Amino acid sequence: MKLKNNFALKLLAGVVFVMAALSVIVSIIGYYLFTRSIVHQYSNSAWNTARTAAIYVVPGLVVNPRYDVREWQARSNMVHREWQRLANTQNASLIYVFRAYGENYQDIEFFTNVAGPNFPSEVFPDGYKIQQKDQRYLHAFKKIYEEGQERVEIEVYRAPSPEFPSGNHITVMIPFKDNMTGEILAIIAVEREMEELDNVRHGYLRHVLATTAILLVFVIFLYGLYLKRNLIAPIRKIAGEALRFAYENKKPDIPLQSEIKTQDEVGQLALTIDTMESDILNYVENLTRVTKEKEQIKAELNVATQIQADMLPRKFPPFPERNEFEIYASMNPAKEVGGDFYDFFFIDPDHLALVIADVSGKGVPAALFMVISKTLIKNRAQMGGTPAEILHDVNNQLCEGNEADLFVTVWLGILEISTGHLISANAGHEYPALKRVGGKFEIVKAKHSPAVATMEGIKFKNAELDLGPGDLLYVYTDGVAEATNSQEELYGTDRMIEDLNKNLDADPEELLINMKREVDNFTGDAPQFDDITMLGIKISLHNS
Repeated sequence: MKLKNNFALKLLAGVVFVMAALSVIVSIIGYYLFTRSIVHQYSNSAWNTARTAAIYVVPGLVVNPRYDVREWQARSNMVHREWQRLANTQNASLIYVFRAYGENYQDIEFFTNVAGPNFPSEVFPDGYKIQQKDQRYLHAFKKIYEEGQERVEIEVYRAPSPEFPSGNHITVMIPFKDNMTGEILAIIAVEREMEELDNVRHGYLRHVLATTAILLVFVIFLYGLYLKRNLIAPIRKIAGEALRFAYENKKPDIPLQSEIKTQDEVGQLALTIDTMESDILNYVENLTRVTKEKEQIKAELNVATQIQADMLPRKFPPFPERNEFEIYASMNPAKEVGGDFYDFFFIDPDHLALVIADVSGKGVPAALFMVISKTLIKNRAQMGGTPAEILHDVNNQLCEGNEADLFVTVWLGILEISTGHLISANAGHEYPALKRVGGKFEIVKAKHSPAVATMEGIKFKNAELDLGPGDLLYVYTDGVAEATNSQEELYGTDRMIEDLNKNLDADPEELLINMKREVDNFTGDAPQFDDITMLGIKISLHNS
């Protein structure tokens, strides 16, 4: 297994990253707090030194309106001596007393100052005056003189210098007040080098990092063992079981639940895998059974399709010995079996029955109703009578026991071949289209009657039409006019008439083939929604 694809290593690496990040954060926070602690110690030391130095200073030694410099100089030897001893014992770099005055306290006058043993620069002479421009000091003076603070400190971090080899030092200032008036006479300041700050901080950081690294390695080791035992090993077992099932496709000898008994997410995953395997096996078993049933149904539907097709006249020309007319018909079901049908047959040598019908619904129920309807219409028509009478009797028969409430639209015509006289009845069906010789196709409208099998006792109406040599009659089901494309547009009767008139010289067979192609071109990739059935008959001549 490649390392980059190893889940255990990825998980462990994530834990290591998080722990390392936390260690760095903790180290930084500890480093800061430790630094502040050390600086605070230096600050307290300098502050205590300043307080001790203040003991040796009396108000009379500080120059103010009541005292002069000469008096200070006369009595300063003792202060110098005590301060020097204090600086040496407390490791102070500088101890000095001064007065800040003027605008923003920029003017500084030193009264006295002493340096520690390691401070290489000369101290300012008594009475020395300078202008202070460092904003940190000016801000500190303001805190003492205006805000009345009793302790102000300034931390300085910079590159090493002869005065401060470590580069880091701290200055602590306290006010020196007149005991009687509380007036601030001067400021006593102690500067101390923080010589051990960097060494102590660096030593602390080294110890913290070393300890953190050791703890990190130890925790990673223990956590790695925990992950391997409680997560990685179970997950690998689950992955192995999933792979085994994919190849063998059978239940395991020992379920995962028996091997992984934890109640956490890994245990739930093991339970899910066991359940999934059982469900898949049941699904495959059911799917196999359903597939066999579907194949059986499909085979039976194929037989039904063939039976239905065989029930319709498919041999053309159907009556080669008769030259008075040309006839052609087609039926394209939307499913394996359909509810549309057409038929033509002789009632007697001079009368040809023409039938086209559309049963409500689709599939097997419509196909069964179609068979019954076709049989009843043909049987009744051969007994004689007008189309209206034939449909009346068929309607009453189909209404009996029609619990499914199916119905059928029918156009039934009886053509007297010797004269071309056509009597038809339209039971809720599409209007036929007629092309007279030398003319174009037009819709032939006649009175409609309700569809067959809607209710008993319906009186159907006859319509009469005379056809002459060269006339072509086109009848169809609503699957033609209501064909729909992918944009939900209907083919429509107007488009149908337009396509019928594209080739006025076509015979019935060519006409129906052209119309099926036009409908298919219109619908494109859209599925066929309804059965498409068409019949065309062209009169050639009349018998004399």
